[in-house]
Amino acid sequence: MKAIVYKEYGPADVLRCADVPRPQPAAGEVLVRVRASSVNFGDWAAMRGSPALIRTAMGLRRPKAEILGRDVAGVVEAVGPGTSRLKPGDRVCGESSQRAYAEYVAMPEARLAVVPGGVTFEQAGALPLAGTTAIQALTMGGVGAGTKVLVNGASGGVGTFTVQLAKAFGAHVSAVCSTRNVELVRSLGADEVIDYTEQDFAATRERYDAVLDYAGSRPLKAMRRILTPKGVYVASTSAGGPILGPIPRLLATVLGNPFVSQRLRQLTARPNVADLEKLLALTADGSIAPVIERELPLSRAADALRAFETEHAQGKIVLKV
Repeated sequence: MKAIVYKEYGPADVLRCADVPRPQPAAGEVLVRVRASSVNFGDWAAMRGSPALIRTAMGLRRPKAEILGRDVAGVVEAVGPGTSRLKPGDRVCGESSQRAYAEYVAMPEARLAVVPGGVTFEQAGALPLAGTTAIQALTMGGVGAGTKVLVNGASGGVGTFTVQLAKAFGAHVSAVCSTRNVELVRSLGADEVIDYTEQDFAATRERYDAVLDYAGSRPLKAMRRILTPKGVYVASTSAGGPILGPIPRLLATVLGNPFVSQRLRQLTARPNVADLEKLLALTADGSIAPVIERELPLSRAADALRAFETEHAQGKIVLKV
């Protein structure tokens, strides 16, 4: 089968489309014929081996898993021993532990949700990692009907889902993005769009019940200043450095939380089929729609990762298999 492999960390030039053996499903796993995947920050970080701290888990000198990719959407081809929920022919999607940029992937049945009719493989392939991250961030922030929420980094994969989901949950949404993304974010239903190149959102007199920070572009002190006294700050990332990356920001939220009236939280999203099923249902009924900037064939995965790194894609870049 064809797969996108890499044997060293680095820029998109390290990626190769190569022939590799087709995997076989182990106990509790199913074999999925992949029809679509998508590009996530986690895929870029795995390719780069950045920040360096992640190499302690992924391989110090070279990647342990040589096939990139985490989002999976496709059709069940075969099932391994001990599976009971899925059968060959089922349309599914989910988040794998790498190895998704391939024609086939073997992964746990427990990580897959059934894709309902009316949802395309391309849409389903954009949902797993970014969509579940968004829904878990909103849950952590206590976002619901009447909540006033600010989304910093509203035009990316997670951000575009967050804006739509927050509106679907009945929240008032202020969204922060750059000039070129203002109209896109407004079209997603944001009540207020703040162009950070023209306005300092952290200097406003507005106060929010929740701030979901996917950009990490302002100091924690500044983000706390725009929260209500009992507001929730959810940290996802920050600029960080080449070694520790966002760890200092995330650590600051943990250490600072006991000493302030506000709640400071660090977002560690995890695969969750129940969350994914909610996202699929909302997509099927038209409540949300994955924002897909472009679709490329699997063979052009390097171009997709290169664009993700240099162009800051609007929403998702999908790989069609």
